[in-house]
Amino acid sequence: MKLVKTISAFALLGVIATSCGEKKPAESTDMADTTAVAVDTMAVAETPNIVGVASGNADFSTLVTAVKAAGLVETLSGEGPFTVFAPNNAAFDKLPAGTVDGLLKPESLDKLKAVLTYHVVSGKFDAATVIDAINKNNGKYTVTTVQGGTIVLSLKDGKVMLTDANGGTATVVLADVAASNGVIHAIDTVVMPK
Repeated sequence: MKLVKTISAFALLGVIATSCGEKKPAESTDMADTTAVAVDTMAVAETPNIVGVASGNADFSTLVTAVKAAGLVETLSGEGPFTVFAPNNAAFDKLPAGTVDGLLKPESLDKLKAVLTYHVVSGKFDAATVIDAINKNNGKYTVTTVQGGTIVLSLKDGKVMLTDANGGTATVVLADVAASNGVIHAIDTVVMPK
């Protein structure tokens, strides 16, 4: 009788252990399914390209208007990668009165394209890469723009400075804005080619 009770007790414990063991995997499976859905949702949310990022930021509305007027949307939406030193709205506001309106006229298309592509460099150069290049080249690093001209990059008070072909300067005020086809560095002044 003692043997039958002992066997019955072990059988009961076995049933309890088995049923508990079955519930845990079921809960784990539910959690795995939820995680998989979250991962799938994140994969859909892709970083926009340079034009998409700029269009989504009200501080670049003048730049986006100029890019559209110059017919450069497709180019800057391309594979890249590109580094764009993007003038913010305040940078365009610093230009002499009527400059932006004049550049947006159809007869100024070539000049507008030249000004805009002067702000673009082929390749992706994040802030750390730019600063490293400046430091390795005695405090100045020259980049060739898509327009064909050059811009000299340097550091002043820990900030990256751009010096254009005419001696004008701009300061990077916001670095490393990521885009799917490159990176954007916002600048406070429009730089001009020769």
